[in-house]
Amino acid sequence: MLVSYSYLHPTPLRVHAITVQRGPIRSVISTNGKVEPVHNFEAHAPIATTVKRALVKEGDHVRKGQLLLQLDDDDIRSQAARALAQLKAAQANQTAPQAEVQADNEQLAKARLARFAAQRSLDSLQRLQQQGAASPGEVRKAEETLQSAEADVTLYEQKQKDRYSKPEEARTQAQIAEAQAAYSGAEDALSKSSVRSPFDGIVYSLPVKSGAFVQTGDLLLQLGDLQQVLVRAFVDEPDVGRLQIGQKVEITWDAVPGRTWTGTVNSVPSTVKPHGTRNVGEATCLIDNQDLRLLPNVNVGVTIIVAQANDVLTLQRDALHLDENTPYVFRIVANRIQRTPIQFSLQNLTRVEITSGLSEADVVAISAEETKPLIDRAVVKVVP
Repeated sequence: MLVSYSYLHPTPLRVHAITVQRGPIRSVISTNGKVEPVHNFEAHAPIATTVKRALVKEGDHVRKGQLLLQLDDDDIRSQAARALAQLKAAQANQTAPQAEVQADNEQLAKARLARFAAQRSLDSLQRLQQQGAASPGEVRKAEETLQSAEADVTLYEQKQKDRYSKPEEARTQAQIAEAQAAYSGAEDALSKSSVRSPFDGIVYSLPVKSGAFVQTGDLLLQLGDLQQVLVRAFVDEPDVGRLQIGQKVEITWDAVPGRTWTGTVNSVPSTVKPHGTRNVGEATCLIDNQDLRLLPNVNVGVTIIVAQANDVLTLQRDALHLDENTPYVFRIVANRIQRTPIQFSLQNLTRVEITSGLSEADVVAISAEETKPLIDRAVVKVVP
């Protein structure tokens, strides 16, 4: 609407004006984000090999347990067989010395019993010799028997000390551990040569095809449950403090014009970091995607609704003025503009919520034509 006014001027000045309206208003954070699956599965090549069969294609819906991709596992099976043979050999090397140790322990126990018996026999004969009841020859024979028994004990004790020392046992255990690790790794690689779906979902990335050669660690396939997706929103540093968990979110994607997906803020940033030329915090949002139209890894528009009110008085934002942080407007009353203090609450890029100072249908001047200033109490005339 256009308004003309005159006050202290010979010719009325023309100004633009608007009307205070009642309706909804919301304060939002607008930014960009990227879509990720909430439940995601990635398969990588366990060794360098060939893709034997790719049984699905990108976009396929798959069921839990379904076979998706098969690698050529001949080399993997050979590795597993060699590793198992090495493990069994290491375990056999440990078992044989243990059996010998047990036999030597038994021999040592027998030698010690024999030495004990020989010592008692010698002691008895020496007492009898003092009484004249045993000959010197019998005593010498008993002494020789004791010496022989002591030699046997020394022999078995030295054998244990030399052959079955702690370093030897540690070396044997290390061989077994190394062989076990090699076998476990081969078994794990063998299990990963057949890629099966861990849950119901959609194959959204398949960078390989049947017959392709892959290196260890190469990505084979990505699978996600896309009925609910996560959007990672990049929020500029000044807006990070306005975020709260549970705030409503609206998502748009240029590839599907006119469509809006909804959800809520799931986490707020714990830090701010560079993102291109911006400093941003990363907030995550859970978004409903029941029709599966929103795809992983795409860039989307994100609108986070910080606050919202319905059926309130609102005014176009550029009608608002500030004087030492005191807000006011130029209200048009009886063909004059009148400076009117106001209070406001919610605001966005275009409108503010008026909480006091104005009523519905009040007319407020925005600006004068030809950049002339608005003057309090100036006479005005409304024109089409």
